[in-house]
Amino acid sequence: MSLSDHPRAYGTAAVAVAFVAGVLVTLGFKDLYPDLERRYQQHKRYQRRAQGGPTPAGGGVAPRRSSMMFWGSGPVELEDREKTASEAHLPPTAGIVDGIEGCIGHTPLIKIHSLSLATGRTILAKAEFLNGAGNSPKDRVALSMIQAAEEAGLLVPNRGDTIYEGTVGSTGISLAALARARGYRAHICMPDDQSLEKSDLLHHLGATVERVPVAPITSPAHFVNLARRRAAEHTQSAADENASRGFFADQFESAANHQAHERTTGPEIHRQTGGRIDAFVAGAGTGGTIAGVARYLKDPNTKLKLSNKNADANLRIVLADPQGSGLYNKVRHGVMYAPTEREGTRRRQQVDSIVEGVGINRVTDNFEAGRDLIDDAVRVTDVQACSMARWLVEHDGIFAGSSSAVNCVAAVVTALALPEGSTVVTILCDSGTRHLSKFWKKVAEMGLEDEPTPDDLLVLLAIEKPR
Repeated sequence: MSLSDHPRAYGTAAVAVAFVAGVLVTLGFKDLYPDLERRYQQHKRYQRRAQGGPTPAGGGVAPRRSSMMFWGSGPVELEDREKTASEAHLPPTAGIVDGIEGCIGHTPLIKIHSLSLATGRTILAKAEFLNGAGNSPKDRVALSMIQAAEEAGLLVPNRGDTIYEGTVGSTGISLAALARARGYRAHICMPDDQSLEKSDLLHHLGATVERVPVAPITSPAHFVNLARRRAAEHTQSAADENASRGFFADQFESAANHQAHERTTGPEIHRQTGGRIDAFVAGAGTGGTIAGVARYLKDPNTKLKLSNKNADANLRIVLADPQGSGLYNKVRHGVMYAPTEREGTRRRQQVDSIVEGVGINRVTDNFEAGRDLIDDAVRVTDVQACSMARWLVEHDGIFAGSSSAVNCVAAVVTALALPEGSTVVTILCDSGTRHLSKFWKKVAEMGLEDEPTPDDLLVLLAIEKPR
């Protein structure tokens, strides 16, 4: 008689066989499990040590057990796929990057505690001074302009080509650093009323620097027009097609400027805030930063989640403008000049302010690219900018340049106009180390470094809190 003739007996035998197999597998795991557990715990201890955290007591390594039934001679790896806390917050550039260009972008977004506390709103600042080439947001612009020129065949590495630019400093510094890294030279034209730190740094970066008298944009002697002419003269002097060329970067009008911020800065801010942002505040020199970020954040395909349900339905883009600049009036009233700012009444031809890097009396192509997206403007006086710069040092340990101080004053004014709990993002452009001989000298002359700053920020800035 066979088991197939008695189904009930067949089933009983199958259960018995399965039971015996289960016992054998369990005995095998008796040897296997301690080894797996040991390796897993050892892996976790290595992670804690790497992060500087404590190692649990009794964390010695257990002796390795090699007797492992059914699993061959090698130990089985137990892989932990859970990211550590440090890994979860690493930027895309973590690890080895390709050259100095790899240090550009993915800058932190930091909460400025004192400004947030004073306003009852969250004020965040993009730390653009941590870009790794020229230490300002102009790193993004410079790289974008160079890459666009290379793609168009206007620049060829190691041919002897020279990049020419008219700048008040930061763009020139970024171009000078990246030019050397990519096989070019740099020739920078700048007004002679800018801080000496900037031209000194350009010299140390290997750039040729021409400091020229301040002149209106209509004059051939204006620093931008001079740079354009120098580039043309270089190219015209080329002996043959293989000779070096001159390339005028043209940061004020080049679309590569605002496109750099639309492609990188805007998306970074959106990702870092989780889309919860009620206002973005920035100054304008070339206008590339505010235009590019506005174009991204206000794109219908960009999903925003306003921080405060009582806020307006739309994100607000606000221009921070220093005294003497015409852009405030252009945004607010549609005309460039107030009666007190017409040609011939200002002490300086460019912008009647101690502030460098932002403020201008013409509409550039870059500013125009985002002008219809700008909702409002805040005018910031030199006294307010200097006071804010000192406040940030005293209360937050932030040593900022003049344009960063202007942005922070405007961020405070903007925040106070929004419901409590709203989130405002602005830009920290560069360090105060580039502004020692001019802006920070003015801060000292005002006596702001002699006494501790007042406890009330709004009193210090002469800003009335909305009722």
